[in-house]
Amino acid sequence: MTTIISVRRGGEVAVGGDGQVSMDKTISKGDARKVRRAANGKVITGFAGGTADAFALLERLETRLEQYPSQLTRACVELAKDWRTDRAMRRLEALLIVANEETTLMLSGLGDVIEPEREEGGSVIAIGSGGTYAQAAGLALLRNTDLSAEEIVRESLSIAARIDVYTNETVTVETMKR
Repeated sequence: MTTIISVRRGGEVAVGGDGQVSMDKTISKGDARKVRRAANGKVITGFAGGTADAFALLERLETRLEQYPSQLTRACVELAKDWRTDRAMRRLEALLIVANEETTLMLSGLGDVIEPEREEGGSVIAIGSGGTYAQAAGLALLRNTDLSAEEIVRESLSIAARIDVYTNETVTVETMKR
């Protein structure tokens, strides 16, 4: 389990995640990197769920991004279709958040490709065991502060780590500006 959150504010998007890897009730690693760049640095990805499953999905996403350069939504829709229809991929248990300069999307194995609801001043979306806590904190910070997207991501992850036992305070954040 984990927490991944993306915040878009002004011309900046930030995607961040904690570093905890758990197996059942045991913490096996505290500094995993679940937020990465893809497509030669033009896309930020974050994953929650099975690590091997997430890496398999990220490889397929890279392939789709090569097929549809500069078309993040199309690449993600094609990946989601594969994920639902390919027998081997259907068993993959992970969620992804992907973002570029213009778009943020959440992808699931159910075929979901969800763009976060736009709030006044930006948007917030989160996944993982602490995702609802981070998203609630992110929305409150977006609405009630002048913090940057990166600052909101960091504070939201810190709040989630205080509530969710599967989230820690070792954080990786990647940002991109328009």
